Amino acid sequence: MHLAKGLEFKAVVVMACDEDVIPSLHRIEAVGDDADLDEVYNTERHLLYVACTRARDQLLVTGTSPVSEFVDDLMVD
Repeated sequence: MHLAKGLEFKAVVVMACDEDVIPSLHRIEAVGDDADLDEVYNTERHLLYVACTRARDQLLVTGTSPVSEFVDDLMVD
């Protein structure tokens, strides 16, 4: 996801949007205080958004239950 910023593709697949994957459990466990935790959540949410918005025509987001809480942020009404 880090490398996708600024790029555009006809189709994008964002895989493994699972609860334990996004946000990164490793990054959350390394946090020292609440301010840092907020920053990790915001960064992870932003990375997912960037990855998903690289799709020009088609986007497929996959995950297993329970999916990441950030997937709800992507839903369009």
